[in-house]
Amino acid sequence: MIWFSAATVLLACLGLLQCFAGWIAARRFAASPGPQLQRHPPITILRPLCGDEPLLEEALVSCCRQAYPAFQIVFGVQNPSDAALAVVERVKARFPDSDIAVVVDSTLHGQNRKIGNLINMLPSARHQILVISDSDLQLSPDYLERLLVELEKPGTGLVTALYAGFPPPEQGWLLRLGATQINHTFLPGVLVSRMLGRQDNLGSTVMLRRDTLEQAGGLGALAHVLAEDNVLGMSVRDLGLKVGLADTVTLATVPESSFRALWLHELRWTRTIRAVAPISLIASTIQYPLFWAAITVVLGGGALWSIALFIACWMVRAISAREIDRALRHRTGRSQVCVPAWLLPLRDMLSVAEIGASFWIDNVVWRGHSLDATVAAPRAPSVPMTPPQQQAWGGSTAN
Repeated sequence: MIWFSAATVLLACLGLLQCFAGWIAARRFAASPGPQLQRHPPITILRPLCGDEPLLEEALVSCCRQAYPAFQIVFGVQNPSDAALAVVERVKARFPDSDIAVVVDSTLHGQNRKIGNLINMLPSARHQILVISDSDLQLSPDYLERLLVELEKPGTGLVTALYAGFPPPEQGWLLRLGATQINHTFLPGVLVSRMLGRQDNLGSTVMLRRDTLEQAGGLGALAHVLAEDNVLGMSVRDLGLKVGLADTVTLATVPESSFRALWLHELRWTRTIRAVAPISLIASTIQYPLFWAAITVVLGGGALWSIALFIACWMVRAISAREIDRALRHRTGRSQVCVPAWLLPLRDMLSVAEIGASFWIDNVVWRGHSLDATVAAPRAPSVPMTPPQQQAWGGSTAN
């Protein structure tokens, strides 16, 4: 018991170190100046849609408000009665001069419906530079420019971008619980992993040239896997090209209105990771110091020193979250939603519970469809991942 208690103390302390590392990485990212773009080739934004969702119109409007001279937007749905089509029509009416195409095609190309939708949309894309952007992302006006700056760097084949969780205006505690996982665990984990040399494709944003996509196997190669973003990133790196990270942060709507919806959404992310990197997923529990500190309190019988450790972890998590929010404000142009400190222990417990539950299920739910998670990806990452690297490799949480 003594050795086990010592192990939980060590894990809690390692979690605190990662909190500090994520905080420093976020501050550095926010402070880095971005170079200016020298040329402006035309770009096509591909935005696959599936149903209405909170703040969808605001997200689609942000596509039309890009401060970029020449771009096309392709919206796509697979169901002719999809509620997102009404939102698209309103957006088209608000921006009659925008170059917008709408694709309605029910053809399925595999169990990954997002990729199936994109395969149907791709023939309508007129330009050689493509951006795949998740439906719920709200984009800054210089989004396309910041992505292209990174793609223009020598040897870069694909560019991705960070996203921050943004709850709808009601900002209930459940929505904040979802946002803090993205903003204070996923996002700093991505930045720490970049500092350690990883080049992961986050999936919510992908910019690449059409010929690079074809050389990487095309969209058809991704139709039967769930972790399509990671597979695409690895395929691009196999071509000898880099996966760049743009100096922009998008806002991803956190829409879950019930605990069950939040659980199923996050469990899908976790189960997908478990299918391809189970050891790294287990190791990622180091990211949750409040969980290990709580275990220490139990094992220590409520001793004063164990309670002091728990309080110290709580304070560091709260300060780190506040400082990361402050850093993100410079990139998003908006004040981030403050997460009450009392939610942080619940957040750590829930995250570890999701990791445990992922080892007991073989199916996940995406937009109401049950998918087989055992074919999440055809291959695992080529090198072992540390916990912050695993968090970055976890892929897109935005859809």
